[in-house]
Amino acid sequence: MMRPQYKQVWGKSFGNEIGRLAQGMPYRVEGTNTMFFVHKSEVPQDHFQDCTYGGVVCGVREHKGEKHRTRLTVDGDRINYPDDCGTPTADLLTVKLLFNSVISTEGAKFMSLDIKNFYLNIPLKRYEYLKLKLTNFPEDVIKQYNLRDKATPEGFVYVEVRKGVYGLPQAGLLAQELLEKRLEAHGYRQSKLTPGFWKHDTRPISFSLVVDDFGVKYVGKEHADHLIMALKKNYEISIDEEGTKYCGLTLDWDYENWQVHLSMPGYVEKALQRFKHDHPKKSQDQPHQHVIPTYGAKVQYAQAEDQSRPLDKEEKKFVQQVCGTFLYYRRAVDGSMLVALSSIASQQATPTADTLKKAKSFLDYAASHPDAILTFKASDMILAGHSDASYLSEREARSRAGGIFSCRTSHNSHQTMGQYSTLPR
Repeated sequence: MMRPQYKQVWGKSFGNEIGRLAQGMPYRVEGTNTMFFVHKSEVPQDHFQDCTYGGVVCGVREHKGEKHRTRLTVDGDRINYPDDCGTPTADLLTVKLLFNSVISTEGAKFMSLDIKNFYLNIPLKRYEYLKLKLTNFPEDVIKQYNLRDKATPEGFVYVEVRKGVYGLPQAGLLAQELLEKRLEAHGYRQSKLTPGFWKHDTRPISFSLVVDDFGVKYVGKEHADHLIMALKKNYEISIDEEGTKYCGLTLDWDYENWQVHLSMPGYVEKALQRFKHDHPKKSQDQPHQHVIPTYGAKVQYAQAEDQSRPLDKEEKKFVQQVCGTFLYYRRAVDGSMLVALSSIASQQATPTADTLKKAKSFLDYAASHPDAILTFKASDMILAGHSDASYLSEREARSRAGGIFSCRTSHNSHQTMGQYSTLPR
């Protein structure tokens, strides 16, 4: 907003956001009374040490009604919320089991729902306080809320937050507790054993809940409509009746053949562009270099200690970013990456040139096999597990145990539900 060419458009956008959260901006937006501007003397003494600062997040959203979007968030680590802030949410395994259940149940369909502004407008059990710079506010907001009279001599304005906003550590839990109370009134209850998994008391409908995203299994459109109407009483929601997107996954439902195909198209290609990694001239078909055993020997010896140079700060960051970027992708659709990423991650605290070589070799593999597809087929939902171990296959004379667990039929056909890998010393 300090640049003349951006001042008008982003000043108006930020003003709209302040108006939405406060008491509105005349002829532009209505307020929600989420926050109120107060004098410094109005901040309770027992909250003063917890007073934190706000962050301004801007984005251009081409397909939204408001193209230039600004959001005020609560930043910093000074908020000292006294209660538990943990929010129960569905694990990816729960989500996959739900997918498998959909295509294993006759007449079942899948749809996804999303609650808009889920964290907003949730009444707080105790108010929180922000400190913002007066110079960051557009002039029309300053005049509307008389901020110069409320500002401190140092040029700060204090804000009392009364409802949920982005960044509050307790916002997620409070929003979920309110959602749980509202859904229970309509017969929906969360499992006491599996966080994030919900069922109706009598209707053939269940769903996984990840923050504000619903993955819904139902038998009969009338039951899906019941959930939609229950949510619409209190929330604005978006509906994907085909259920093609959920948790970052693209879902291709083939109900006729009792299958669903999971993928994340374009994810690997974007990651390669981020890391400026070129496609290899020769296809790399091995995600991780295996340890060659000494055939015929009665004793297998541990690998020689890595003597390659330590990585500098930027190279170390590169290795860590590779692991972090592909972590969800391998859990979601491509289990073949599991051992490679686990091995690299075990060395990322003190990586060497050899670790960097492994990371780049892994990227060659990802570039050679960019679009993995994981297929689930209908089964009797019998859980089966298979495990195995290798010997002296990791650095420092360590071995690796791993396995596959799956949902199978009584005829022993199965489809992979997940993989695990451990690295014991």
